[in-house]
Amino acid sequence: MADETDKTNDGETAAATGATTGNGKSPQLSILTQYVKDLSFESPGAPMTLRQRDKAPAINININVNANPMSETDYDVVLTLNATAKDDDKVLFNVELIYGGVFRVDGFPKEHTLPVVFIECPRMLFPFARQIVAECTRNGGFPPLMIDPVDFARMFQQRMAEEQARQKVETTN
Repeated sequence: MADETDKTNDGETAAATGATTGNGKSPQLSILTQYVKDLSFESPGAPMTLRQRDKAPAINININVNANPMSETDYDVVLTLNATAKDDDKVLFNVELIYGGVFRVDGFPKEHTLPVVFIECPRMLFPFARQIVAECTRNGGFPPLMIDPVDFARMFQQRMAEEQARQKVETTN
């Protein structure tokens, strides 16, 4: 079970450092559970596509984050990862993973809840999802696909900018 105290980088609890919100509660972020919702691996040309190559295949990776509130403090955060490797126009492999976690986000100021859910929660899930993709591609006969770290803060900022632009368009129509 998760530790009930929120520790800072040097091991002190948030309460000991005076990190509380206006309501006197220490902010807490806990993972209640993690799960694989969907996993698909396709290698349509196997075994012919497993041969050695003179050049590396083109790999396209897409990552998306979604979140749904489950209660006042609990959120279902879902990472969707799609990776496709191609050699010219031939698909070598396609892997799709939907990996989720249920998080308890409690004691944060209201304006910080969305960034915590869309930045910190996926940051905690990502290493596990990355490992699943790597094992899946390795088990499919390819070298493990090690996805580079993701800047979830930048993704969140882009998403918020797109949302603001969409709202401006909707209000002008």
